[in-house]
Amino acid sequence: MATSEELAQIDISKEEKDKLVAEVMRYVLFKTHQSSGCPIKREELTGIVTKNYRQRALPALVINEARDRLAATFGYEMRELQRTRAPSTRSGRASQPQPNAEAKSYVLVSQLDPEVYSKYVENKESAPLSGFSFAVISLIHLAGGKSSEEDLWHQLKRLGLKENDENHPVLGNNKQALELLVQQRYLLKEKLAGPEGHVVMYELAERALDESISGKLKDYISQIVGTSTVAEENSS
Repeated sequence: MATSEELAQIDISKEEKDKLVAEVMRYVLFKTHQSSGCPIKREELTGIVTKNYRQRALPALVINEARDRLAATFGYEMRELQRTRAPSTRSGRASQPQPNAEAKSYVLVSQLDPEVYSKYVENKESAPLSGFSFAVISLIHLAGGKSSEEDLWHQLKRLGLKENDENHPVLGNNKQALELLVQQRYLLKEKLAGPEGHVVMYELAERALDESISGKLKDYISQIVGTSTVAEENSS
């Protein structure tokens, strides 16, 4: 929360600052819903502030206070994402990771108790897409964090999901459902040059590598492996 002295230095009243904070909060909540949870670029939030104000320190102050209020009011962490990945060379080999400041963005992550979130917040209609996301992330995780498009669809076909199905009863267009995971920054998608032409590769991105996701993933896989082991022992 900005102090009176800080506001005086920036030359803005508390009422003006509070109005900007509310505008940023509304934008984050609306855009998250509208874009199915895709990250929101920091420059979008900065633009809300700089539309009518030119004080250099103001955007950071407003965005930080909006983050605090979203957590206190709605139980959402406005988590910052900053893409750090290794750009591939022509040979397909990765160079040293380079942080990309322009890619800084935010996503909302619920900090509510899982039971409370499930009962009062979670959209039950999105459950199939969440299941699809978990399946894709699990398959790529088991493949070592990276998979070719061909191999990934081969595995998904075993789950009844065909690459060219544009009328899936739940997901709709299967290819678009997979592309949404790229937009949401669960996956990175890259076309690499290979001996037989270009190959599309999928790799786990920041949100899939976050402990909140990767931890649950590892626990789930451990349970499956453990169940399979017990079943094999009982059958022998």
